[in-house]
Amino acid sequence: MTGASSHGRFTARPGDPDRWIRSAEASPRASAAAGYTARLTIDVTPELRGRIKVAAFERGITVADMLRDLFAREFPADERGSK
Repeated sequence: MTGASSHGRFTARPGDPDRWIRSAEASPRASAAAGYTARLTIDVTPELRGRIKVAAFERGITVADMLRDLFAREFPADERGSK
């Protein structure tokens, strides 16, 4: 067991940190996340959390996307609500 481990490290430092940071800023994921400015935390039972996750999986979307769509439908932007 003195040979090299077949398991990779949990994380490795990038060879060029500046290039690594710039590439993360240009990624579609980073630009999509920039549109959301607040995090919403709610308490739900483990059973409800499971049902939400299964529903999102069955629809082929993430839980976050599913809940954003739900909130957009239930709370549409209009003249009274948008400030």
